[in-house]
Amino acid sequence: MRRGLALAAVLILVAAGWIGVRDLRRGYRSTRGTRVERFTLRSRLTHRNLHEILIAPPAGGEGRELLVLLHGRGSSADSNLRQPFFDELHALGRRAPVVLLADGGDHSYWHDRRDGAWGSSVVSETIPAALRRTHADTHRVAIGGISMGGFGALDLARLWPRRFCAVGAHSAALWLHGGDTPAGAFDDADDFARHDVLGAARSRRIYDVPVRIDVGRDDPFAQADSALARALAAHGTRVRFHLHGGGHGGWSGRMPQYLRFYSRACA
Repeated sequence: MRRGLALAAVLILVAAGWIGVRDLRRGYRSTRGTRVERFTLRSRLTHRNLHEILIAPPAGGEGRELLVLLHGRGSSADSNLRQPFFDELHALGRRAPVVLLADGGDHSYWHDRRDGAWGSSVVSETIPAALRRTHADTHRVAIGGISMGGFGALDLARLWPRRFCAVGAHSAALWLHGGDTPAGAFDDADDFARHDVLGAARSRRIYDVPVRIDVGRDDPFAQADSALARALAAHGTRVRFHLHGGGHGGWSGRMPQYLRFYSRACA
């Protein structure tokens, strides 16, 4: 019933001219003054063109934090361009980061593997390109992601511990055992073992920066995400864990919380 009422409300706004059909298709009505720049990066490490997106204030991003936000499986870099995202950037004002929406293909899981060095590409190609274009603060780079991207953010921050000032994992795609992973997530058992974030966290401290993990009670990743939060806390990591209602979704509505976390953590 709630979905039906919401759809009816949207159709009324469309009929009244407040929202256009194009707005519905792209997922937002206004950028609230921010500048959206799309650029293509020819990646030597993934052997393909990557379609990246930068979001910055109208005057540019000089001196601001850079937030690298990684998308989920079967999605794309522009999947996070939704109205709550732009509204919160506007509300943050001078504290708003420059945001890089990186391109991770369909199911790269953001790590170096047989078909390309996806993780190394983010750190060695995509982030430097974003910093050159925006003149953001090279010492304040945060990383986060949704689902597949949440796993990627955790893994990249583990492998490059001095590169990031904060890490966010939103409904991160994590598994207790390699045999639980879906086809395409990892090349084989050895590939999973090299990128077993949960296993690494259980054995030692892997982050020295603030970490946020959030997941829904009915999310299939809730058990593994909760286990990761406990393991991080046991080794002294500053981790904020949020177990909310619902399943694997609802990220757009929580985007203001995410952006506020990154802004405060890297201030």
